[in-house]
Amino acid sequence: MSLPLEGIRVLDVGTRISAPFCAGLLGELGAEVIKVELPGEGDFMRAIGPFASASDAWQEGDGSDASQPTGTEKGPAYSLWWAVEGRGRKGVTCDLRRPEGQSIFRQLAERSDVVCENFRPGTMERWGLGPDDLPDHLVYVRISVFGQTGPYASRPGLDRLGIAFGGLLYLTGYPDRPPVRPGVTVADYLTGVFAAASALASLYERDRRVEGPPDGACEETSRAEDRPASPGRRGRVVDAPLYAAILRILEWTLAAHDRLGLVRERTGNRLEHAAPLDNYPTSDGRTICILGGSDANFARLCRAMGRTELLDDPRFATVADRAAHGAEINEIVARWTGSLTAAELDERCVAAGVPVGTVYSAADIFADPHMAAREDLVTVDDPVIGPVRQQAPFPRFAGDTPHVPSGAPLLGQHNDEIWRGVVGLTEDELASLRASGVV
Repeated sequence: MSLPLEGIRVLDVGTRISAPFCAGLLGELGAEVIKVELPGEGDFMRAIGPFASASDAWQEGDGSDASQPTGTEKGPAYSLWWAVEGRGRKGVTCDLRRPEGQSIFRQLAERSDVVCENFRPGTMERWGLGPDDLPDHLVYVRISVFGQTGPYASRPGLDRLGIAFGGLLYLTGYPDRPPVRPGVTVADYLTGVFAAASALASLYERDRRVEGPPDGACEETSRAEDRPASPGRRGRVVDAPLYAAILRILEWTLAAHDRLGLVRERTGNRLEHAAPLDNYPTSDGRTICILGGSDANFARLCRAMGRTELLDDPRFATVADRAAHGAEINEIVARWTGSLTAAELDERCVAAGVPVGTVYSAADIFADPHMAAREDLVTVDDPVIGPVRQQAPFPRFAGDTPHVPSGAPLLGQHNDEIWRGVVGLTEDELASLRASGVV
């Protein structure tokens, strides 16, 4: 199956999540991604649990403890986080802090198209590997917490600072309780998505015909090593701070403060301008999302509940009326959902055309027929623990079956292929670099 970015080579020089995720997205669109890691240590994600081993069954009820490293009787501990976030790339080792490592990295960069990094600003420049030190044709993606410029640029930080400084953490949770972090590292992943989109835009700008192709057709691109850098083939530098990705998705929050002096506050699962809308309890201990805020959906919900008399209640006559009496109508719906199982509620709401969805756990995702039909899970063949079911690449193109990424590479697994086959080092040169600890 052909993918759009075949022929593009991406260097993943990042660690943890954001920059590697950006590179991984480009890889899932067909690019060749090369992960560059420190010899003997590798990416920090290799050391974060939950852990598994090749002998772990990982089946429901097998008694495995996914939150702890496995014992020696089960084989070496292996990060399942790394198994997901390290997939779809080749792995090499190179100490970028040393002149010899910097030299061979520059040679690899000459034969590549994109660099993704998320070190603290100034780090790559200290190593002589900043954008001005590498070929002009490279698209250089830089992810950090606060950006490459500004008074906070040099501060250290991780995802939590991105969601805090960007304003999302302030809005997450209930009004009478402290803010609550989202369940996943939103700023890292979201910044990776925005950065990947910017990298694609820069690649398009770099590789299109300067004079403009006839009839809107694009010039076919070739591998980076076949096209020398020129003034017409310059890549851009993408400056992507974690907090700015969060800032971009704050909806009306900033505009309302600017024009109305409004400071948006936490509202929990409900919205001030729409009701009924909540995550409601069910009789079997599950939680179900029901969206009945619009006039049409409220009418459908009333029919599903067998409470059509609510349509004539002046408290609930309009969207504004229901919002003003949100606590009352949400309580009515909650009493109804608490009398039925999640499956019964889903069936009644779907039959009535009410937007509904049960809150899913990982076990629910694995069992869902819709996800199975759409092949939303793929089995990746990991080199350490074997087949691992995990989320499929996203998005996909209509008519294509999901592309199954290669397993996360062993540390330095592709050193010979890349340093000798791509860069052109001799066997003796590579052996010398290995002996000195550069690779």
